[in-house]
Amino acid sequence: QVQLTESGGGLVQAGGSLRLSCTASGRSVRLLHMGWFRQAPGKERVFVAGVTWNGGTTYYADSVKGRCTVSRDNAQITMYLQMNNLKPEDTAVYYCVADLNANDYGRASSYKYWGQGTQVTVSS
Repeated sequence: QVQLTESGGGLVQAGGSLRLSCTASGRSVRLLHMGWFRQAPGKERVFVAGVTWNGGTTYYADSVKGRCTVSRDNAQITMYLQMNNLKPEDTAVYYCVADLNANDYGRASSYKYWGQGTQVTVSS
């Protein structure tokens, strides 16, 4: 079993930055593909970014390319999402996700493990 713990959300003005963190605990955590999804009120959860188990490959939704960077620290099994130049449309609950296999990194159904989510609010 894997447990994911998120932190780093908050309230920022448009153009500001936030750094989200997700720490994984449990079996085989160093082999986990990990990523971030987000869900705005009344909307479905959508893919934001992902990283392979060894950190060798990253993936980004078109909406955040150039503004966000996903990385991981295997020493503490922590994944980060650095978000810059935030926009009001980035406002959402951000969820950390993980799985030993991610056949389609952009689909929520590809991930077995989900965190509780952390709120990001961007004001204009």
